[in-house]
Amino acid sequence: MAEAAKELVGVVGTGRMGLAIAKHLIRHGYGVIGQDIDQKALDAAKATGAQTVKTAAEVGKAARFVIVAVGYDEEAAAVMLNDDGLLTTMGAGSVISVSSTCTPDHVKMLAEKARAKGIDVLDAPICRGARAADDGTMLSLCGGKLEVFKRAEPVLRTFSSDVMLLGDVGSGQFGKALNNFLLWVNGVALIEAGRLSEANGMDLVKLREALLISSGASDALKNWENVSFTWALKDMQIVIKMADKAGLSLPIAGAIKELVKDGRRIKQTNPPDWTGRNR
Repeated sequence: MAEAAKELVGVVGTGRMGLAIAKHLIRHGYGVIGQDIDQKALDAAKATGAQTVKTAAEVGKAARFVIVAVGYDEEAAAVMLNDDGLLTTMGAGSVISVSSTCTPDHVKMLAEKARAKGIDVLDAPICRGARAADDGTMLSLCGGKLEVFKRAEPVLRTFSSDVMLLGDVGSGQFGKALNNFLLWVNGVALIEAGRLSEANGMDLVKLREALLISSGASDALKNWENVSFTWALKDMQIVIKMADKAGLSLPIAGAIKELVKDGRRIKQTNPPDWTGRNR
């Protein structure tokens, strides 16, 4: 533990999730150097005790283990491949852990670019949402070489109660895509089930209690207040892109991709009150 505590870990993207990651790293004794294009996010990271810099390249110059905690494909590519990106300064033998949500093919491309410079990429997207991020109970789904996973695991466990290696690079992103697909299947179904229940005068809070101990239970029902649908469309676009590449017809996935558009509006304005919060 003492040796690990001496390591400086980079966090590129100190927004909602990246900031939580930085806090847990610091709490476990790691040094943190953070970067974000948003000055408020950078200031928040500094307030937690992290060093802060203006570019990803500066992070890469200082740290041999860097977590990429930006949004999706385009953002992850920018912070790694741009002229002021990580690959311009990180040395051979370093590790980049991509916690962003990317398509499997995209993170494979990033790994190839990094490998050309002797840098390993661990495909390590995170699951379970903002509350788990705050609590340090996220799930990291990983893809990469076993030795890279073992190198990263102590770092990942500072903010993830569960860390799983699913296969090679791309496997982590595939696992997250399927996780999110099933989440939004449940999320959409809970809106429809809630509307049907309300129309029939059911007490949703009592019904929820019963469903949570029955076969209708789901994590979405358990954590309904935190199911925001904010990134649901992007998640489902990734699933459909994967299906198109495989030449598969996935009618349920296609329907969910369309339904989450309305799901976001409903969740923000007038969702079924499964928890009784609006009573």
